Amino acid sequence: MGRRSEYAMRPIQPGDNEQVARIIRRVMAEFGAVGEGYSIMDAEVDAMYEAYHNHRSAFFVIERQADVLGCGGIAPLAGGDEDTCELKKMYFLPELRGQGWGKRLSLHCLDEARKLGYRLCYLETVARMQQANQLYQRLGFQKLDTALGHTGHSSCETYYALEL
Repeated sequence: MGRRSEYAMRPIQPGDNEQVARIIRRVMAEFGAVGEGYSIMDAEVDAMYEAYHNHRSAFFVIERQADVLGCGGIAPLAGGDEDTCELKKMYFLPELRGQGWGKRLSLHCLDEARKLGYRLCYLETVARMQQANQLYQRLGFQKLDTALGHTGHSSCETYYALEL
């Protein structure tokens, strides 16, 4: 049995909220993305299931034996066009990194975005998350000079978009 088979990707459930919030806070602190202007301050962090449980959003977790180790999803871009979504809250604990799950989850989210009728996917990050930036570029995201929408993440300085 291969290592990858130990893991499963699935839609977020209400019981995942606490583990997902812990992952978001741990990874953001690891990369110094703490305080005003970062998504760690978003009200949705403690209630991700409720925030993404609607007809225009999708959120997924990666688990191993009931332990959530990574997460990410899509939702309408706040203050953006109706056909623009945002790839959001893509965070992985160190033990999950480097195994291809970032790519698999990103592609799954992009497929969901297409099914939901989005034509553009936007994301924000920080330059110091080098592996994430490399992944987004390999997936075809194009770097933007300025932010789109009104996410409230004024401390992020790296923006990308991908035509779906």
